[in-house]
Amino acid sequence: MTDITNIDIAKATRLLNHGPTTLITSAYAGKTNIMAAAWVCALDFNPPKVTVVIDSKTYTRELMEAAGTFAINLPCVQQIEMVKQVGSISGRDLAGTDKFAEYGIETFAAKAISAPLVKGCVGWLECKIIPEPHTQNTYDLFIAEVVAAHADERVFSDGRWHFEGHDNLRTIHHIAGGVFYATGQQC
Repeated sequence: MTDITNIDIAKATRLLNHGPTTLITSAYAGKTNIMAAAWVCALDFNPPKVTVVIDSKTYTRELMEAAGTFAINLPCVQQIEMVKQVGSISGRDLAGTDKFAEYGIETFAAKAISAPLVKGCVGWLECKIIPEPHTQNTYDLFIAEVVAAHADERVFSDGRWHFEGHDNLRTIHHIAGGVFYATGQQC
C-alpha cells in the first residue's frame, strides 16, 4: 500500500466529516437563531433519533437547551452562500436583529416545535432533546428524537434521495476550511 499517508490526529475526524451540512434552527421566548453544523448523525430507527454536536458557546445551543427542541434543515446547492453566512457569525453579534432578518432567510412554521424551518431546504427534521446532561456537557453531544420530518418530494420520495435532474437541489457537504461539495450522482 504505497498511496497511504498519515493524518494529523487533530484532523482525523475530517475523514468522516462528509455527511450533509445542516442548518440547526432554534427558538425560545421570542428569540430565534440559525447555525451551520456538519456533525449530525442518524442514531436509531424506531423511534427515530439523531445526534448533533453543538458547541457550548453557541447562541443556538442556548436557545435549544431552553426550549428542549431544535430543527435540522438540509440546505442545498442553491443555498451555499447563505450557509456560509450563517456559519461565520454568532447570533449574539447581531444587536437588535437576528440572522434570519440580517440575511433575508425565509422560514415557515414547524408542526411540532417552536423553531422555524428554512424555506428552500430539501429536508427538515423537528427534534426533541432527550436530556443527557453528562454527554451534553462533556462532549457537546445532543441526542434527540425526531418528532416530525418533511422533505422536498422532487428529490426525496419513497424513502430515498433522487437528485437526478435537480442539480441545484443536491445537498451540500462541508469538508473543511470553507470547502463544500455537492452530493454526486447515484452509482
